[in-house]
Amino acid sequence: MKFTLISMLLALGATFAQADSFTVKDIRVDGLQRVSAGTVFSAFPINIGDKVDNAKLASASRGLFATGYFNDIELLRDGDILVVRLVELPTITALEIEGNSAIETEQLKTGLKQAGLAEGYVFKRSTLERLELELERQYVSQGRYDAQIDTEVKKLPRNRVSLKINVDEGSVASISHINIVGFENFEKQELLNQFELKPTNLWSWYSSDDKYSREKLGGDLERLRSFYLDRGFIRFNVESTQVSLSPNKEDVFISVNVHEGDVYTVSKVNLAGELILEEELLRKLVIMEEDQTFSRQKVTFTQDLIAKRLGNEGFTFASVNGVPKINDEDKTVELTFFVEPGKRTYVRRINFTGNESTMDEVLRREMVQMEGGWASTELIEQSKSRLEQLGFFKGVNVETPKVPGSDDLIDVNYSVEEQPSGSLNLSIGYSSADGMILGTSVSQNNFMGTGKKMSTSLNKTDAVTSLNLSYTDPYYTVDGISRGYGLFYSQTDFSELSLSDYNTDTYGARTTFGFPISGRERLSFSIEASRTLMEAQESGIAEEILSFVEDEGEDFVEVTLGSSWSWTTLNRGLFPTAGAKQSLALEATVPGSELEYYRVTYNAQKYFPISGEWTFRIRTELGYGDGYGDTEELPFFRNFRAGGVGSVRGYTSNSLGPRGAIKRDIPLPDGTGFADSNGDNIPDVGYYADNNSLGGNLLTEASMELVFPLPFVEDQRSMRSVLFLDAGNVFDTECLTLTEGNGAGDVNAHPSCSEGFDANEIRFGTGVSLTWVTAIGPLTFTFARSLNSKDDDETEGFEFSLGQVF
Repeated sequence: MKFTLISMLLALGATFAQADSFTVKDIRVDGLQRVSAGTVFSAFPINIGDKVDNAKLASASRGLFATGYFNDIELLRDGDILVVRLVELPTITALEIEGNSAIETEQLKTGLKQAGLAEGYVFKRSTLERLELELERQYVSQGRYDAQIDTEVKKLPRNRVSLKINVDEGSVASISHINIVGFENFEKQELLNQFELKPTNLWSWYSSDDKYSREKLGGDLERLRSFYLDRGFIRFNVESTQVSLSPNKEDVFISVNVHEGDVYTVSKVNLAGELILEEELLRKLVIMEEDQTFSRQKVTFTQDLIAKRLGNEGFTFASVNGVPKINDEDKTVELTFFVEPGKRTYVRRINFTGNESTMDEVLRREMVQMEGGWASTELIEQSKSRLEQLGFFKGVNVETPKVPGSDDLIDVNYSVEEQPSGSLNLSIGYSSADGMILGTSVSQNNFMGTGKKMSTSLNKTDAVTSLNLSYTDPYYTVDGISRGYGLFYSQTDFSELSLSDYNTDTYGARTTFGFPISGRERLSFSIEASRTLMEAQESGIAEEILSFVEDEGEDFVEVTLGSSWSWTTLNRGLFPTAGAKQSLALEATVPGSELEYYRVTYNAQKYFPISGEWTFRIRTELGYGDGYGDTEELPFFRNFRAGGVGSVRGYTSNSLGPRGAIKRDIPLPDGTGFADSNGDNIPDVGYYADNNSLGGNLLTEASMELVFPLPFVEDQRSMRSVLFLDAGNVFDTECLTLTEGNGAGDVNAHPSCSEGFDANEIRFGTGVSLTWVTAIGPLTFTFARSLNSKDDDETEGFEFSLGQVF
């Protein structure tokens, strides 16, 4: 006898003509194409030899449906043989998405795959319909109320289908109005300032702050709540929020109903729990005091301070919770901070990842947190900061996961992302200050990943031909004492640097040692031996140069001792965003040198984080030099220079400061008088200012910079853009005394030099600058404008440099 059992009807309790139970002698499966017979039998609870009835067959049918592989199932009896006839669900062989831009295709495909729709998966119509609604919901949450999702299902041979999802994202509805109802204690604009969402305004085209998003509105309401809670309104509540849409689905109207409540003050502050440290010490970390207005921000800050202090003692997972006890009658709050330090945590292992070129040893020697010691939050963060200050990495992240199976051990995992740390191989470039830069060079601050600094270069520019060899080991000893060596030779034509007309050949050697005073301070000492050969032009030479040569000659051997002190809290070695740095340096030739002089320089900078990538920076550089012993003044070729990139932008590099005096004493052929360098008749001997700067022995510079992120650039760690205002100049504290030289002995006024500092001679420049660290060195573009230039100043509106001058 042969009959059919429809499992779905059986599951619903439908009645069929009852068949007698029977014992299964064999099981035959029909209709399989993709699913294996083994998969069917593993999900089918009936085996050969089992006695079955309608109820058992219905349960078995439900088990097969639960696998999700089949569209239809029939159970048939052929004598004592149980026949399982199956119709498989089709397989998705192709999935195509078109029309999306706000949500990336890969992101959509990932979501579809998690929901069960992907190439190679079984196709279910119900899943597709549910996903259509979910995608539309996601677009609605972005403010795209007119978004539409259409799907096309194309049947293919061998029980396969292809899916095409057509997305019409529509347009984001713009916010036309935000209304807050129920406020009394604050101005409406002050409350609206807490919102990231704004009604359409002048900058909305760039910031998109008028595009409605449910998630952004949720964040705005939380900021509004924090605004009130930080000002004592502990019972503040957002009663309701209404978001309405215009009929054309283009305008959004938001209304927020709030209940402010009353201002509550703090009546008492308690510390409870397991106080590992002295209560007096912990109370110094509590910034909420009695009779103060309650502030959730201060409560959170206090929790973090106490937890961090406990973390410094090794209690890494300490928990501190500030619990308010509210008294509505007298509008006060009694605060209790419950301290749960947990177990003291120790560091099992410190690991590094991402340092493909840099040796582990280079990173490990910067660690102040030691393996085996208790885990100190302060030391772990300080170690992270020291890695960032190396300047080898774009970014440094640290994680402190627990060791599996232990409740008092952690690993400290530092992940770094390396970046170019010098110029390699061929140096080719152009600088508006130095002209063409050509030469071979290798300059690495992280040579072969050892952390050592090495530079070898042979370079040629319009003004300078130089050969430099230098080597510095920052960890000459395990204590952090550094040692460096250098050999150098340079031939400089100063007339190409906007300076007076003379040439120098200098060669020598130096050695330097540095000593750490603390984690933030270092002392350095150096000794340098050099020889300088000077050659001045035969005509049109400044009297300062001629006078110096007459007194000192043109060949100088110098032994120079140097010392410097530096202190830094900068958070990064390259493009810092927070912290400060100061340095003071003194260099002086040893007594008995052919030239006896000294120079003192002071540099300082400080960063003030504003918000996100926005940072404000101030910088100053001061310098002073003079002669001593038999040398009356600072040699002119050791003068300070100003102007250009790194100084006062908007002015030609090295062009600021006093200019030399040139005597105009060319006799006319007829003997009737004198001529200047242009051949023009002049009444008598006199002086005119050189076209080029001579520099000075007193330097003063300062600048302010606003660091801002470049729009449309996601990773800005190797780029920096700034708006700047520079100020500064160089001065001479003692100008050369000029005489006519004709026996009269009369003194002439210097045509360019005024002794000492003169605030009226400070030059200002402003503009924008962009620096990008590339594989061959820094690339800098500067657009500047001088603000108070004078007729004889040399200005520079655009400067750029590619590569390095060694």
